[in-house]
Amino acid sequence: MGLPVVHFEITGATPDTLRDYYGGLFDWEFSTGDATSEKVSEPGKYHFVDGTTTGDGDGINGGVCGGTGFEPRVLFYVGVPDVEAALSKAESLGGKRLLGPEPKTGGFTVGRFADPEGNVVGVAGPSA
Repeated sequence: MGLPVVHFEITGATPDTLRDYYGGLFDWEFSTGDATSEKVSEPGKYHFVDGTTTGDGDGINGGVCGGTGFEPRVLFYVGVPDVEAALSKAESLGGKRLLGPEPKTGGFTVGRFADPEGNVVGVAGPSA
């Protein structure tokens, strides 16, 4: 069985504006705080969507985030048992590591890679 998509992010230079936009568009409710790393979003600008509050309560978690200097993008994260191993495998198959593992401790770790055509994908899992 394949690994699941476990999280999404919508990133831009004005995360508060994006939060209001997507909240109005999809009726999403947010809790605001910090991302796992300042490389993911400015402090206090990570607007978390709890997947249990969307659809029939079976949606995936997500976030609207970013800030000054963050490029606009939509990104999804795949749940993996070992972020470092997943990033290494992505590289061995022709991808390029862009971030991570970040942070290396704290219980939850993320990473990002670009596939051979430049699409950015995230991986997320427990800290080593």
